[in-house]
This record gives sequence, structure tokens and C-alpha cells, in this order.
Amino acid sequence: MSSSTAVPGQSPIAETAPLSLCALEPHVPADRLVAEMVPPPRFDSVRFDTYAPDPDQPSQTDAVKALDEFAHGLGGAHATGAGRKGSARSGSSEGWWRFGKKTAPVAGPRGVYLDGGYGVGKTHLLASLWHATPAAPSLKAFGTFVELTNLVGALGFQQTVQTLSGHRLLCIDEFELDDPGDTVLVSSLLSRLVEAGVALAATSNTLPGKLGEGRFAAADFLREIQGLSSHFRPLRIDGEDYRHRGLPEAPAPYSDEQVTRAAYATEGAGLDDFPSLLDHLARVHPSRYGALTDGIRAVCLTDVQPVPDQSTALRLVVLADRLYDREIPVLASGLPFDRLFSDEMLNGGYRKKYFRAISRLTALARDAKGLVAQ
Repeated sequence: MSSSTAVPGQSPIAETAPLSLCALEPHVPADRLVAEMVPPPRFDSVRFDTYAPDPDQPSQTDAVKALDEFAHGLGGAHATGAGRKGSARSGSSEGWWRFGKKTAPVAGPRGVYLDGGYGVGKTHLLASLWHATPAAPSLKAFGTFVELTNLVGALGFQQTVQTLSGHRLLCIDEFELDDPGDTVLVSSLLSRLVEAGVALAATSNTLPGKLGEGRFAAADFLREIQGLSSHFRPLRIDGEDYRHRGLPEAPAPYSDEQVTRAAYATEGAGLDDFPSLLDHLARVHPSRYGALTDGIRAVCLTDVQPVPDQSTALRLVVLADRLYDREIPVLASGLPFDRLFSDEMLNGGYRKKYFRAISRLTALARDAKGLVAQ
């Protein structure tokens, strides 16, 4: 619906009124939560052959080869012997089922752990593994650790076990080692899924207190999941240390008037006051944050302020992840995104999450520059 709108300090403009995330309260059925456990749009088209290994880092080439072999050992009959047939590899006669005859599975653990530093392409490779595994999408699941814990919160533990037990593969990106309670919860879930024959693949974050101590976390990961460690084969992926990259400088914020005008001029844009949006996130289950962005083509925020507390900050991290996954640009006024979190937060146990949120919101802010009339 179009309307003539007066923006403070500007002449009236006749544009479509923007949406408001604060006005949305999505109700997501359980089957949608599970169906959406696929690689995010940003990783729709990634494959092993689109990964460009660094010629100076042979472990990257080795990891691609190992993951490709692992993927093609997961087709055919379910590991429990339930006989669920997977599709053959597209464009190839190779696979678990070949000319109607079952071939032998790849020996070894039915789990892989991608062990490497920031920026070496772990998520690219994890998504490529999902795409390469010869099974229908409904028999594969991909999500972050937070999305998996949110799924358990929405469905309950037993229902989550029942729902995922028929899958061939579960990929978990950014397995969070900084929350002991959630680690125990997810480890218990994975134990049940392993018993049901589900193959696993994971990456992890870095434990608190170790953010600046090297690039690798396999020992921490295998220790935290305890009884599951024998099910994982660590694949080390060397590459440039994230400590040498640093955070990108956040773009300077725009004025309230510029943000508002851009929201009215952009089809499908949302326009919200930042403090009000933070309040709204407390009323929406994090498992619904993806649905909250349905139909949104840009997020415009006025009056960005420091996040007041850790609970609010962690909810904002989840929203930032969903916006980044969906490549939704973010245009804002107020403080720049690198000043969202207090020094105490950035030096605490969840600091890696906050650095990730800053990096992702900064990237989305750069994507939003074209929304502002020059």
C-alpha cells in the first residue's frame, strides 16, 4: 500500500510504507523448523569444487578429498540397516548403490570434525559435505549449534531425537564449547542419534580464555563431547590465522532521516527503532528469528545504542546470524556496530559470538550502502 510520507527535514515522498519486525510474531510449525535445517542461502551454491585450496596449505586439499570420500560413504542403506535408499551422486555412477548392488561403506568413524581457524572455509566445506552426501534433503540436516538447541527447545528432547533419527547426516556449524549446559544437552542428543545410525559432522568455536591461543580446537571439542569422541575423525585445516585479520571497521552510521527515507524507498524494507526491536526479540523464540525475516529485503534501524545486558546481546547475535545467512542488508543510524557490546562483554566468555555478530553486521551494513540516495 502506497502513501505520501513526510520525512523530517525532507519534502514528502510517495512510497510504500515499510514493514516493521516489531509487528511480526511468526508461529513456526515444527515441520518447518526441521525442513529449514539446510545450508543457508549464502551457501546454496557452494560445492567441493568451488572451494579454492591454498597451494601453500596442503591440509586444505587433503580435507576436501577426505570429506568427499566421507560423503559418498553415507548413501544407500541407513546405518541401522533400515534400508532407506539414498540417491546416487549427480552425474556419476559412483555411490553407495551402484547398478542396483550395495557397495561397502567407508570404514572408520561415522563422524568428522573440521578443525581450523577463522576464515579457512570450514562452513563452506561443511555445507559442501551436506550437498555432496547422496541422500534426499529430507534425510540430511544442517544447522548451527544454536539452531539445534533452539530446535530442542521448540520440540522437546524426545521429539527431536525421534525427528532426526531417520537422517543420514547431521551437520553442526559452530558447536559451542562456551556453554556447559547446552554442550551436555547436545552431546546427549548426539549420543542418541549415533545409536540410531546418524552420521555427524561439526565445526566448533573456541573455549573461553583461549581465543588468542592458536587456531585449533580439536582437543577441546573431543574432550567436551566426552563419550562421543570416538565417533569423530578430526580433519585439520591449516590457513591464515584469524588474529592477523582483525575486525573490519564498521561504516559510519547514517542519520535517522536518511535511514527512514531509504526504508520508504526500498520495496520490502523493514523500519524499526533499535531499542524497540531488542525488546521485541525477548518476546519471540530464537527458533523463529529466521521466520521473522520472511519477505524482508532490507532492515533499517534507527537509534542504534549499546546493548544493555548479556541476554539481550545473545538474542541479537542470533538475529545477526539469521540476517547474514539470508544476506539481508542492514542500514542504521546511531552508534556504529563495533560499539554495540561493552568491553566486559567483548572480554567475557561469549566474546567470540559478539565479534562474529560485529563482523557480520558490519558486512551487512556495507551491503546496505546502495540503499541511500547519493
